[in-house]
Order: sequence, then C-alpha cells, then structure tokens
Amino acid sequence: MSETISPRQLLNALAPREKQMVALLKSFVECESPSHDKAAVDRLGAIVAAQWRKRGATVRTLKQKQRGNHIRVEIPPGAAGVPGQLMVLGHLDTVYPVGTIEKMPFRLSAGKAYGPGTFDMKAGLVGALFAADALRSLGVHSAKRLVFFWDSDEEIGSHTSRLLIEAEARNSDAVLVLEPSFGPRGFLKTERKGVGTAELIVHGKAAHAGIDPGAGVNAVHELALQIARLMKMNQPRKGITVQATVVSGGTASNVVPAEARAEVDVRCARLGDVARLNKRLGSLGPILKGAKLEVRGGINRPPLERTAAVRKLFAHAQSIAREMGIDLGEAATGGGSDGNFTAALRVPTLDGLGAIGDGAHALNEHVVTRSLPERAALLAALLATL
Repeated sequence: MSETISPRQLLNALAPREKQMVALLKSFVECESPSHDKAAVDRLGAIVAAQWRKRGATVRTLKQKQRGNHIRVEIPPGAAGVPGQLMVLGHLDTVYPVGTIEKMPFRLSAGKAYGPGTFDMKAGLVGALFAADALRSLGVHSAKRLVFFWDSDEEIGSHTSRLLIEAEARNSDAVLVLEPSFGPRGFLKTERKGVGTAELIVHGKAAHAGIDPGAGVNAVHELALQIARLMKMNQPRKGITVQATVVSGGTASNVVPAEARAEVDVRCARLGDVARLNKRLGSLGPILKGAKLEVRGGINRPPLERTAAVRKLFAHAQSIAREMGIDLGEAATGGGSDGNFTAALRVPTLDGLGAIGDGAHALNEHVVTRSLPERAALLAALLATL
C-alpha cells in the first residue's frame, strides 16, 4: 500500500457510497442472466462492460456461439509498474430463469438487499467496480497489470470459459475470486472440494414380469447394485463423497426394465484423488449376467487446496482487514467455483471475496448492504499491495 494511503482510508472512501453500490446492484439484478439464455447473459455482459469503459478500462468481449459472451477487463499498472498480473475472477450468469424477478423482485429490508443473483454473485461484480473507483479516487495504482475476467457459464460447469480462465491464470501472480463469502461473518474460502457428475446408464433386457421374468435382465436391479457399490467409495475423513442423486428406470409395472440410469455427485478434497476416483468410476463393470453398463463423466472441477501459498495470501488479506477493524476468518466448503481451476494450476487463489449474505440459489437470497463497501475496500487494498 502507498505510504500515504491505508486500508482504513480506502474503507472511509467507500463507506459513503453504499447507496450507489446498492443502486448499481439493483440494475444488475434486474437484468436477469440465466446461464442457458445467451441473449440474457449477453445483455448483462454489455451493461457490465459499459461500466468498466466509463472508468477508462480496456474491455474485450470474448464472443461465444451458444453460451453467453465472456468479458475481459484490463487496467494497466502504474507509472512504476513491474512485471506481473493480478486476476480478479467472477461470473455473470445465475441459476434463475428469466421471469424470476417478477416473483422475487429486488427489495431492501432490514439492511439487506434481496433478489435473484444478489449474493451469487452480482454483488461481487459491483464490488470490483467500486474497488477500482476507490483506487483511482485516492490516486493509488497497482504495480501490476489488473485483469478482471467475468465468464458466462460458471453455474453450468464453465465449459466455454475454463480454457480462457486457465490461460489468464497462468499469466497471473495471484487470483482473487469474487464468489460469495462464507457464513454471517464473511469468511474467505481457502479450501474447496473438487466437483463432478458421473452418469451411469444400464442396458438390460425387457421381458414380461409375471409370465417370463427369467428371460429379462433387470436394469433397475443392476443399477441398485451399482449404487450400493458406489456408496462404498465414500471416505468422509478424506473428503471423498459419492452420492446417487437422480435415478430413473423402467417403463411399466409388469415389464422387466430394459434401461435405468443414475446421476452421481462426486467430490474430493485433494487433487491427488481426482485421477484415482475418475479411473475407478470408469472401470466399473456390470454385475448381473447379460447387463451392460456405460459410465460417463466424473470429476471435472479440481479441488482448491489450502496450500502454503493460499495460506500466505489469506494471511495478507487478514492483516488488511485487521487494519480496517474487521476480524476476517477462513473456511472450507464442499462447493466448487472457477477458483478451483486456477488453484489446480498452483496459482495462489483466494476465494469468497464477494459480499456477505445468504440464500444462494434460494428464495431468500440476499446480501448485507453494509458489507458492500467493506468487501470492495478489502479487494482494493489487495490489488494495491500484491
């Protein structure tokens, strides 16, 4: 941090702007942006891009054919710049279909802002803009190039953005992720599980269930045996969880089912377990004579491990927060984010820098409005000092 600017000064500069932050958040939330609706996500992307252009940043729209466009924002280093880059990472998309805003409109109540996507993670998009404002207004410049990357498909697996995120991360000295914070005290996330979905598809043979059941191969029975086998893969103490979550099969009560399928949620806490679990899933074979088994998918979002570099990055954020009079903690979570991709490249990654709130993906989704300036100030201080 500049000798003349402290984290407390950044917070003081942002605290009076809480209402402006809430107003911008309202405009973002009311521009609905479900992952699968390209036109809707692109409308929000254009609004976010325009906000950055107003601030003099260099903005590139990375166009996609089927999914929403991604937005890359760059702010050059100060006059005495040094080699290197800091990456700020977040997403434009939400899980809510267009029209949700009519049923759960943006509203303020008891110091909280409610609405679809407020917490996950449109408040993070707002925080980044106001962090840049605070640095500029106080004449503080990062010594490194700043890149803000907003992707359009995080909620559905980041399939079109992953390679772009990883390429940007490889050029970065650290990645700051504006996903929601953890818990009512706004803890940062220094550990996330790797996440994936596998699909088991069983092919059996149909037969009359009463007249000649022996002529059939019961796909539902085979699937049940496979699920029992999968349950044995659970190792909670090692952070490995395997759960069959969506199951279907059969056509009629008097027909031996010829097909059945299950979706399986797979998670692990350690990068070294990803390949082993995926291999084990891929090696599953049928149990009943005559049954055939297909296994698709597996873990595709590696874990964010709490490495020494992550601990060091968190300690730095904690010291900044302390100067602002904030007690900042850390937490582990079973959910994944785009930060998992960057952490797996061994780029120091700090997640959960978004707003404080609750109810992600739920009817009560909200952010605590007083936290908006605090989190923006924390981000600004990190950008100025890393």
